[in-house]
Amino acid sequence: MLISIIRTIVLYAFVIFAIRIMGKRQISDMQPSELVATLIISNIASLPMQNTSQPFFSGVIPVVILVALEIITSAFMLKNSKFRRLVCGNPIVVIRDGVILQNQMRRLRLSNEDLFTQLRQQDVFNIEDIQYCIVETNGSISVLKKPEKRQPTAENLNIQIQDKKIQAVVINDGEILDNSLDLCQKDENYIYKILKKENKKVSDIFIMTLDGIGNYNIILKDKQN
Repeated sequence: MLISIIRTIVLYAFVIFAIRIMGKRQISDMQPSELVATLIISNIASLPMQNTSQPFFSGVIPVVILVALEIITSAFMLKNSKFRRLVCGNPIVVIRDGVILQNQMRRLRLSNEDLFTQLRQQDVFNIEDIQYCIVETNGSISVLKKPEKRQPTAENLNIQIQDKKIQAVVINDGEILDNSLDLCQKDENYIYKILKKENKKVSDIFIMTLDGIGNYNIILKDKQN
């Protein structure tokens, strides 16, 4: 039992490390090669967990090979567009100027129900509002509305908007987040000056947000009884 527990912990950590090497993507955003590699890795890694008589490295070595193959495939796709199209396919237009292209729908084996479900998720309820709808290589859709149906921008309205830069969580549950400070182009001394002015300690803070021009918001921890 102890051996099984140790194997499970080690393989769990190893698979997380392997997936991290492959890159950050949600399942829905994965290209076919990435999804296949992920599914195979999960199956291979489970075998040494269930069968303690199987050599431990019989699960590790195939995972290493698969990760290496995926990295090589990804690098080759960056260099060779033909190979990328072969592996991932091409984006396909399924709606043009409010008209559904039925031949492309049949080519993708995409039902009307599935298409309209994804359109509603994009906050589009009328196909006549659409200039282009494109099915991407990962199966998601991108929608460009007709010009008269698009939201006006500040540029369209000739309005100047103050740029507040990015807002980030700089303190989370009493811990200062260095990566978030880098996003705001601030340092810890800047945070301590704000807390001194507010007469608060880092340990008192549940969440503190900060933007690039110095606007901040502080949420204190609930008092424990």
